[in-house]
Amino acid sequence: MDTDAKLAALQSSLRAMGRVLVAFSGGVDSSFLLQVAAEALGDGVIAVTTRSPTAPEEDEAMACALAAALGVRHRLIDANELDIPGYAANPVDRCYFCKDSLYEICAAEAQRLGVSAIVDGVNLDDLGDYRPGLRAAQEHGIRHPLAEVGLSKAEIRTLSRRAGLPTADRPSSPCLSSRFPYGTRITLDGLRRVAAAERVLRALGFRECRVRAHEPIARIEVPASELARLAAPEVRDVVVRELRAIGFGYVTVDLQGFRSGSLNEVLPVAPGTTPPTPDPRAS
Repeated sequence: MDTDAKLAALQSSLRAMGRVLVAFSGGVDSSFLLQVAAEALGDGVIAVTTRSPTAPEEDEAMACALAAALGVRHRLIDANELDIPGYAANPVDRCYFCKDSLYEICAAEAQRLGVSAIVDGVNLDDLGDYRPGLRAAQEHGIRHPLAEVGLSKAEIRTLSRRAGLPTADRPSSPCLSSRFPYGTRITLDGLRRVAAAERVLRALGFRECRVRAHEPIARIEVPASELARLAAPEVRDVVVRELRAIGFGYVTVDLQGFRSGSLNEVLPVAPGTTPPTPDPRAS
């Protein structure tokens, strides 16, 4: 099935649901899903976004702006994953706890509004990655319309550009907890430190970047093509000064360059399986 046929299938699937609640992060996938749902269902769609210390502030701003531009009803609901038992310990299935909480919030809102279908932005590529949150989605009966019609990330970006969505070329923006090695406790101070460090890099023009917190070390990831610019004295000196002021004792650069989910590389399992919980003493 080509991309246009997949889009038609997505539109048909959403119309068949009648009314939907979109778990909306403001990222590439959920933004595209919301745009298609808004066109297919009009007033029959509502977006729900959680406001959390684990989410970059820029994501909330993007979500609010896009929902308003699409004319979609949008609910911002406060949440704090750090209050979820087991989450802050940062086990390898941390994302399960996060998504379980998110879907509980969505389910409560859907029940209040009389909406039966809850959908999210999971795409076809996500099904082959290590994503413990998919188990929570299955338990809560969450639909993945993009994956169901076989849309990949690349196709979603292409269709988003065609639709004029500002998120079309936006870099992926997973939750800030993904910057901490499994077994490293996640704290509010740590989340704020990582968020501030990444703002420094973005202000210097690095659109796609991560600051992995191997306390007290900051491990910076930028695309390999931008490593030379990061190492230039006038940039390097600013990065070191600012990240040390934020609270990192040492500032390092990952010579492999940016890649999503780099902290999963040390898990001794195949994608889609649940690895054993690491020994926190080894982190």
